Amino acid sequence: MRMHKNRNVMKINWGTGIVIAFLSFMSFILYFIITMSTDKKYDYDLVVEDYYGQELEFQNDLNKETTAATLTHNITWKKTENGIEILFPEEFESEKITGKVFLYRPSNKQFDFETLISLSKNHLLIPDKRLLDGRWNIKIDWSYEGKDYMYKKEIIY
Repeated sequence: MRMHKNRNVMKINWGTGIVIAFLSFMSFILYFIITMSTDKKYDYDLVVEDYYGQELEFQNDLNKETTAATLTHNITWKKTENGIEILFPEEFESEKITGKVFLYRPSNKQFDFETLISLSKNHLLIPDKRLLDGRWNIKIDWSYEGKDYMYKKEIIY
């Protein structure tokens, strides 16, 4: 006579396995969605803060860029050991040039900054200590004797 030990083994059929797998997957997705929507370290801005206000300025910016395109010599820039040197047209008196330079870092808005244009010569230096290596968008909104100009460029520093 053979004696069998009574084992309480729970067997899971394939239907129950599918339901367990489906519930596990749904739980993972819900956890992922809740984590991404509540954790501030995953909070990224895809557009600027004042999107509609900037949209209204768009045509004005296009007009300034068109005016700048008519210049014999437009703004140029070069990388130096001290930073970025922005060169304004030499035919303009530097004391009469006003405006601002905005540098935008697409990868991290914490590094964005704006500088007022104050010239004694026809160049402006953005110091190296304010710039990180990588891609920057530069926007120079400037005026000379009542005419408004704009220069935009993507640069690699």
